Amino acid sequence: MTDSLQAGADTGTTVEPAYDLGEDRPWEDPAPSRGLLEVFRRRYLLKLLVRREISARYSGSFLGLIWSYINPLSQFFIYFAIIGVIFQLHDSIPNFPIHIFSAIIIVHFFTETFNAGTRSIVRNKAIVKKMAVPAEMFPVASMLVSLYHVFPQLVILLVAVLFMGWTPTLSGVLAVAIALTIIMTLGTAMALFFSAANVLFRDFASFVNILTNFVRFGVPMIYSYTMVGDRFGRFADYYVLNPIADAVMLMQHAFWIGTLTEQELSFDDKGQAVDRLPDHLFTLGFTMIGVSLVILVLAQYVFSKLEKQIPERI
Repeated sequence: MTDSLQAGADTGTTVEPAYDLGEDRPWEDPAPSRGLLEVFRRRYLLKLLVRREISARYSGSFLGLIWSYINPLSQFFIYFAIIGVIFQLHDSIPNFPIHIFSAIIIVHFFTETFNAGTRSIVRNKAIVKKMAVPAEMFPVASMLVSLYHVFPQLVILLVAVLFMGWTPTLSGVLAVAIALTIIMTLGTAMALFFSAANVLFRDFASFVNILTNFVRFGVPMIYSYTMVGDRFGRFADYYVLNPIADAVMLMQHAFWIGTLTEQELSFDDKGQAVDRLPDHLFTLGFTMIGVSLVILVLAQYVFSKLEKQIPERI
């Protein structure tokens, strides 16, 4: 470049610098909006955010990660004591503790993802203001933190069913994988939509908190799928269109069904033939993965429309 300028001085002409200042190049967004693809392209940053969320949750806690065991166990004992002992509902559901705890894992995973994901952007507003990161990263990180807490609960469940003579099967492993995939996809979708809405109006966080209370009663957790068919007849077909209910039943297929005897599996306590779970459960599961993916795409579309308003409204 020095030689070019010197040559220009010698000839009395103006010589442009040898390097390109890029005046003709369009300005690029430092945080390009490529949605969830950009989130997983920045996996290292996502991993740091997940670690930060986990550390912050147990910061200053004496028990730390042990709370991941205590919270679902406390829910289990409450439901078992009230529904199982006081209302005697466990009489019609064999191995009621396994039935209810299998469902609690899925319900807790979804509600934690939904609640934490809705608040994730507002909770991390300092990072949003200072760093050029995809805003979708925060709901996704909340889902991964919730998934992290699923594994201690699965350990408790595994110990319990092994004690009752349960043996793992390939269909059981597949059922768990489908159930978790449904909740990961659907939970992320709901968290994406409501996290952006919560930036605009903080009321959405409280609305989601109320909404998740109904989830526990919309799945076969404190009651059985058999009861749904007995009470609603042909309308029970609409019940299985709930992706969360299907995920719960898949988890029950993986763990609860394997603890039942042939008599308990085919007949109720009155000796009448029953269907403990839908016959086409795996077909429903794969269908609900597709439905959840469609909801995720729609949530990403809505999120991308609201994303431009996040920095100024947060």
